[in-house]
Amino acid sequence: MVDGWVHSYSGKVRDLYTSATQPGRILMVASDRVSAFDHVLEPDIPGKGVLLTTLSRWWFAQLSEVANHLIDDEIPVQARGRGMLVKTLDMYPIECVVRGYLAGSGWLEYRAHGTVCGIALPAGLSDGDRLPAPIYTPAWKAPMGEHDENITFERTIELVGAQVATALRNQSLAIFQRASTIAEARGVILADTKFEFGADEDGVLTLGDEVLTSDSSRYWDADRYAAGGSDRLASFDKQIVRTWLSAHWNKTGPPPTLPPWIVEQTAHQYRELIERLTSA
Repeated sequence: MVDGWVHSYSGKVRDLYTSATQPGRILMVASDRVSAFDHVLEPDIPGKGVLLTTLSRWWFAQLSEVANHLIDDEIPVQARGRGMLVKTLDMYPIECVVRGYLAGSGWLEYRAHGTVCGIALPAGLSDGDRLPAPIYTPAWKAPMGEHDENITFERTIELVGAQVATALRNQSLAIFQRASTIAEARGVILADTKFEFGADEDGVLTLGDEVLTSDSSRYWDADRYAAGGSDRLASFDKQIVRTWLSAHWNKTGPPPTLPPWIVEQTAHQYRELIERLTSA
């Protein structure tokens, strides 16, 4: 419960609240829930909501030249630390994914077909290799309970029109480039991420939801990456959760409970990323 606000929606991680006295605004509260492979897992990651909110706020500040949905007003006491007051946006049903490195599902597709989301890449790349240039690989945001679907740029044009589709792609690539430069200066590689955008009341393309967090991005340690070796792709995100889950679950039926060491290590990595980025 949040005084003066009514719960309106819960996603995998965030809870949204509205208020009759503050029309056009939403209170977005990050929980400690963790999800992978479209499932919410147990147990929660202690402090995760605060860490996600802290990192989103920091990145919004670094990207001040980009219109975003954040409103700097007083947060209700029950949501302080994990809540953001934001403008209501007409959200586009597109996850704007940008990949600067070959990893995850992109590596699996490349190994099988030489492509990532249907985009042909040069032969001879290895897992974790830097791409010749970042690529934009959008996905369609499926309704709650369904799987998101990778789509072509042409399909985004069908969904939102050519002008908006082009703006989404160009803005996503520009933000990724800017964020990569900031991260690299702090010894961190931004391998890939996803953005979400909407239109504000004036029709302005506006960055929404979370931004460049450990939930929505893949981050690596630059020194370990450069040194090579088996841990060069050791990450500051929830990859440890995905890896453990893949080894202990066949993706049918309910997922298993995460062991304490996975919970502790995930929280540690989220904290370490914030320290690395914000202490410089």
